[in-house]
Amino acid sequence: MENKKLNTKAVKNFLSNNAIIILIFILALFVGFVADNFWKPANFKNLVVNVSPRFIIACGVSGCLITKGTDLSAGRQVGLSACLAAMMLQSVDYAARALPWMPDLPWFVALLVVILIMAVFGAINGCVIAFLKVPPFIATLGMQTIVYGLCSVVTGNDPLGGFKSSYSQVALGSLGPIPYLAIFAVAVGAYMLFLYNKTRHGKYMYAIGGNENAAQVAGVNVPATLIRIYVLASVLYAIAGFLVGAKAGGASTATGFGYELEAIAACTIGGVSTNGGVGKVGGILIGVLVFEILKICLQFLRVDPAYTFIAQGLVIIVAVALDLRKYLAKK
Repeated sequence: MENKKLNTKAVKNFLSNNAIIILIFILALFVGFVADNFWKPANFKNLVVNVSPRFIIACGVSGCLITKGTDLSAGRQVGLSACLAAMMLQSVDYAARALPWMPDLPWFVALLVVILIMAVFGAINGCVIAFLKVPPFIATLGMQTIVYGLCSVVTGNDPLGGFKSSYSQVALGSLGPIPYLAIFAVAVGAYMLFLYNKTRHGKYMYAIGGNENAAQVAGVNVPATLIRIYVLASVLYAIAGFLVGAKAGGASTATGFGYELEAIAACTIGGVSTNGGVGKVGGILIGVLVFEILKICLQFLRVDPAYTFIAQGLVIIVAVALDLRKYLAKK
């Protein structure tokens, strides 16, 4: 009798903890039956290409969430990164070059410059949170506005295009059947997996998320760890923004809008708790896949894009609500 009760409780817990994943899986099966092209290889390739930069963004946000923080500036940092990369990698014979004096840079040099610039914003976020004790929600909300304003100033609110072929090829090219975008995502995922599970930084991060005061008493340098987390997050946004710009073939101040909410939702769906101390890289990938599959399913069902935004908003609310429910159940 007790075993039956335990099994019933385990099933209930599994269903409640993975409700969104299960529902999206059922939706995908349904769409696969009613839509002819859903299971085509081209659709899977499209899924991989869309997931790759969003997975990198979610990896950046995950460290902030694990330490009971957040990063609302993620989307705008992605947008600024895309615009900076676009300005440096426009074709030299493009008539409307934003920086006509800029020499012809290799794409990896431009990527490095973007990473260094965006790391500064991450360091500012980390310092404001670690030393000034400003809540991450407020600190990153302020940074979101600052970055958007800077992006508007730098670009003059003009869309950027005319990329040279080597930059476009970063998004369009592939190594055999594997898109270059996926290679970037796999490299980032492998690094984050190692960082979270095999390094002192990862142990400190989880310790801070579990109990910051206890971590400090145990000798963890909390301010330094938080600064590293937010710098790393901005570095990942820089990489993602670079890829998003190449994939889109253009960039503007609107690039990256709302990406931070998708990333937070994907992390939460994948088991990263907004209450801190919990989260795995594999779960983050599952969360991003679920979110992208939802969008693809709604496209195949020819749902109006406006209703797609409503569905995404509901998923965000439900994901956070389920996470809070798990947290309250443990107390």
